[in-house]
Amino acid sequence: MTAHGRLGELIYGAMKFSLGGSLKLAFRPWVEGIENIPADGPAILASNHLSFSDSFFLPAVLDRKVTFIAKAEYFTSPGVKGKLTAAFFKGVGQLPVDRSGARGAGEAAIKAGIEVIEQGGLFGIYPEGTRSPDGRLYRGKPGGLARVALATGAPVIPIAMIDTEKIQPPGKVLPKLMRPGIRIGKPLDFTRYQGMEGDRFILRSVTDEVMYEIMKLSGQEYVDIYATAAKRQIADAEKAAKEAVKAEIAAREESGA
Repeated sequence: MTAHGRLGELIYGAMKFSLGGSLKLAFRPWVEGIENIPADGPAILASNHLSFSDSFFLPAVLDRKVTFIAKAEYFTSPGVKGKLTAAFFKGVGQLPVDRSGARGAGEAAIKAGIEVIEQGGLFGIYPEGTRSPDGRLYRGKPGGLARVALATGAPVIPIAMIDTEKIQPPGKVLPKLMRPGIRIGKPLDFTRYQGMEGDRFILRSVTDEVMYEIMKLSGQEYVDIYATAAKRQIADAEKAAKEAVKAEIAAREESGA
């Protein structure tokens, strides 16, 4: 391991002790299936995504380091605040990925995941691609998860985060003190498809199998559209509702005049 790598491990250990210890003490998360995480060797941890805090609760309950990908902007902001932010995200195992271009971002994420696996680590990924807008489970994106799994042969471990969206809903700064849960499923072996990462039907099949296991673990309602599309639909509906209210107010004012 390089000096830079050893420093990173030391920072991660310190952050896990301080932040992870505080999270466990304050929220007391419950865990099922912890024995399904290998003591050593590579694995892909594929989880549903309900809250920003998911990337902190999962590593807090595991003995091993988990590496997730994060927006490169978190690591490049100027000033003291930017440096502190970068140090924080590096400390909790986040890996910077440039998301400026959709295709480039996907390739960068895949490359980052493969590197983590080749080093024998745990690579954390959210197949939905973004947080669920309403607590339901959405269709998994076939690019990152399946391609990393097929390129490396690493087992995929399905994980369900439970109630984390209630602790810190989108837009809320202060968390609510309650117990979240984490269910860890048995490893899925996709080595029968290894080397077939160029086949989009295989990628879709692998992703759907993982999402099905996550659904069983989480108990969430499954929606067969992408979460990004659902967010657009919700935003459009909210915009239409606001415009309808404005139109009604304007009509009332006009009739009253």
